[in-house]
Amino acid sequence: MSTRRKSGTGGGVDFQIEGKQATRAIVLHVDRRDRGAPPTSERAVSARLEEAVGLAQAIDLEIVGEIIAPVTAPKPATLLGSGKVEEIAEQVKATEAELVVVNAQLSPIQQRNLETAWGSKVLDRTGLILEIFGRRASTREGTLQVEFAHLEYQKSRLVRSWTHLERQRGGFGFLGGPGESQLEADRRLIQERISRIERQLESVKKTRALHRKGRARVPYPVVALVGYTNAGKSTLFNRLSGAGVLAKDLLFATLDPTMRVIELHHGRKIILSDTVGFISDLPTSLIAAFRATLEEVLSADIILHVRDIAHEDTDAQSEDVNRVLAELGIDDLRRSRIIEVWNKLDLLPPEERAAREAQALRKPGCVLVSAVTGEGLEPLLELVEGRLGAGDTIYEILLGAEDGQGQAWLHERGEVLSRRSHEDGRVLMKVRLASDVAGQAQSRFGSAMKLLGKKKVAAE
Repeated sequence: MSTRRKSGTGGGVDFQIEGKQATRAIVLHVDRRDRGAPPTSERAVSARLEEAVGLAQAIDLEIVGEIIAPVTAPKPATLLGSGKVEEIAEQVKATEAELVVVNAQLSPIQQRNLETAWGSKVLDRTGLILEIFGRRASTREGTLQVEFAHLEYQKSRLVRSWTHLERQRGGFGFLGGPGESQLEADRRLIQERISRIERQLESVKKTRALHRKGRARVPYPVVALVGYTNAGKSTLFNRLSGAGVLAKDLLFATLDPTMRVIELHHGRKIILSDTVGFISDLPTSLIAAFRATLEEVLSADIILHVRDIAHEDTDAQSEDVNRVLAELGIDDLRRSRIIEVWNKLDLLPPEERAAREAQALRKPGCVLVSAVTGEGLEPLLELVEGRLGAGDTIYEILLGAEDGQGQAWLHERGEVLSRRSHEDGRVLMKVRLASDVAGQAQSRFGSAMKLLGKKKVAAE
């Protein structure tokens, strides 16, 4: 077997593939059917299983089995009923699976008991997402955020579970596991590391706040992309900005935030921000760890909610994204900044495409696009520009012949609609300015500014 495992504590194992042979894994989706709750549709259950398989494939596992396990009365010891546990144990043995990925949250005791019953490693949904994030993090900030979430996860696994020392110790096995003093020592070491990372992340938060203040002085509005993982955010980001961000048909292909300054058709510049994808049942610890990064979304002037409109579970994915946005603090006032971008138009069959187009027309702030082909991007940019310009005001500003810096200032911070030179060298400029920039312009140009109004004035 060529797979090397780095020791962990009750989950969070880093699978390092040294050759072509990958870890053989069974993916198990637990379909909770709580008494009194409406039954989950068969399509939705299949979509959840498919998503779990995609998550497992994101860390290069070889999927040798896919199982759906209905659960009406969760067992404290194993979550699943004894019959299902035995059935899966037989399949693990038959397929020689080394890992069972359980698409549910497991307690440390449940995880330990299932590992014993199946004779294989068990990874729950939180542990799996942490593994993916650990692989995707490429910056120091991203690595810190993932390590913070991972340590929080490990800390909970120390209680009545294996520790890293127990799994590495030698001997004959009859001496027993580590005593309570060792568990306490492990907990203390993890907590000390968590505290150090928290201080470092607080520094990251302050640095980001300084960067935002710097951008406010530029000032360029921020347009942030959010959406369910694999909705096509990075492909759209690349199409709009020309950046080389990793864009693959892969869950959580983008983890570290990326920003680019782009120029819209009428000269307005914006900062386009790509963010980590959201997912259903995103671990709370990860939301907390990435709060410094996701605060970019909170401060954004416009939020583009990118949806994979060709996905059969697109409505449920949209609800999951809105739930995470609510956890981040996106209130009703900020929701007016959201534009829904229905992506992957090119994958829709003709009849469904027509239905979606009619639906989008009835929904304000909604645009159908294909980030791959570029279709629909012009209306999207026009909508973004229109939203950003909603509070703009048109001014005429008369500049002296010698005020070349003033002209440059207006070109950089506003949208110049027309420019007319007088015989004496003075220049009359018609400019659309955002409300915050208009205040700065008033201080700079004073009585040379003349208000024309807020209605749209075509460039001359």
